[in-house]
Amino acid sequence: MFQRYLGVLTVLFALSIGSFSTFTPAIAQTKGEVPGAALGIKSDSDLWRYVRTGNAGTSQMKNELAGVMIQSEGDNWRAFRNGPLSVYGAYGLAGIIGLLIVFYLVRGRIRIDSGPSTDKIQRFGPIDRFAHWLMAGSFVVLAITGLNLLYGRHVLIPIFGKEAFSTITTIGKFAHNYLAFAFMAGLALSFLLWARHNIPNKLDLKWLAMGGGIFVKGVHPPARKFNAGQKVIFWAVMIGGLSVSMSGIALMFPFQTSMFADTFAMLNMIGFSLPTDFTAMQEQQLNQLWHGIVSMGLMTMIIAHIYIGSVGMEGALDAMNSGMVDRNWAKEHHNLWVEEEDQKANPKPAE
Repeated sequence: MFQRYLGVLTVLFALSIGSFSTFTPAIAQTKGEVPGAALGIKSDSDLWRYVRTGNAGTSQMKNELAGVMIQSEGDNWRAFRNGPLSVYGAYGLAGIIGLLIVFYLVRGRIRIDSGPSTDKIQRFGPIDRFAHWLMAGSFVVLAITGLNLLYGRHVLIPIFGKEAFSTITTIGKFAHNYLAFAFMAGLALSFLLWARHNIPNKLDLKWLAMGGGIFVKGVHPPARKFNAGQKVIFWAVMIGGLSVSMSGIALMFPFQTSMFADTFAMLNMIGFSLPTDFTAMQEQQLNQLWHGIVSMGLMTMIIAHIYIGSVGMEGALDAMNSGMVDRNWAKEHHNLWVEEEDQKANPKPAE
């Protein structure tokens, strides 16, 4: 036992002698130099400030993500995701559903004032309906699987348990990633088909001033193929869909894009003063938050669109089901479009 202690003391003594022999008195060091010059920068505070900004390479791990020792922005990301994004997102979804219920109870279903007829007019062809359902169907799955990532652990785990939730979330993740490309395809096709019909004009101001006629029975402002409300939905989906698609691609292929740095740099060219020095990790966090914000906004708007296009308005669903709509419905909600279609079918002879 004594020999063991003696051996330990001998090793400690040797280490002490070695350390002392390499020790450089502070007075002999260059002013501002870290003892031993091991850190390579001026002070411990500089080192930890560099580490906490989330720079890769502050640990010996070679992986882009694992090479980050401390990422303080992660606290801000987590606080925003679990705070305003989750809370206000839930308020938005619950709020629009509540408003639609109240609207239905007060206004009821918007009926065809002149009553249904037996005469039909084609509103959308097969390619239009394909583009709509490709975009709409994939969006519904994307919305459900996205909401699961944000709220699933709080809602589904108490009901199904952790193992079932894990299976549901794993399947949902693959569905979310792959159906995202179907949504993008539907988005692009819809833009090509309908953009020319959704150019705003002065007629839209009159439609908006009359509330689209949905609040008062018997009021039907003039409209062509798409009214002002549909145009707002169209451009919100096109712009929001493009934005959420770009951030989604950045999330599927991490650390390969700099969307926020590039976007802010362009905005700075027109007078803004936005930061552009983002680490790869910060880019991913901003992408995730922006993806959630835009998605929640789109979901809130689409819920209202689904209501009007189904139970909220008599005859509206036929437009995207069979493509043939009741002529009386068309005259009440898109009278100028009906006139244009009738002129195409029965052109007046030249005088």
